[in-house]
Amino acid sequence: MTKQSVNFTSPNDDWLNAKVASKEYPNKTDVINDLIRREREREEKFQTLKAAIEEGLASGISDKTVEEIRNDVLKRLKKNGQIPA
Repeated sequence: MTKQSVNFTSPNDDWLNAKVASKEYPNKTDVINDLIRREREREEKFQTLKAAIEEGLASGISDKTVEEIRNDVLKRLKKNGQIPA
């Protein structure tokens, strides 16, 4: 683990201290690591969504009806085990 020195504004330091005082976290390091982990997860989800949007835009306009698209999605989800068959 890498040791870092970080300066916080008073409101941020107060918030960190409150998290530790509430026993939600044992120390400030754990609070910071949890915030970073959550941000990394959020960023990963955002990148996945962005890629899906770009793929959709690049695929062009479909000539399928909404019902056909819905049925195709349901078939794919069932095939992948994401919903019961």
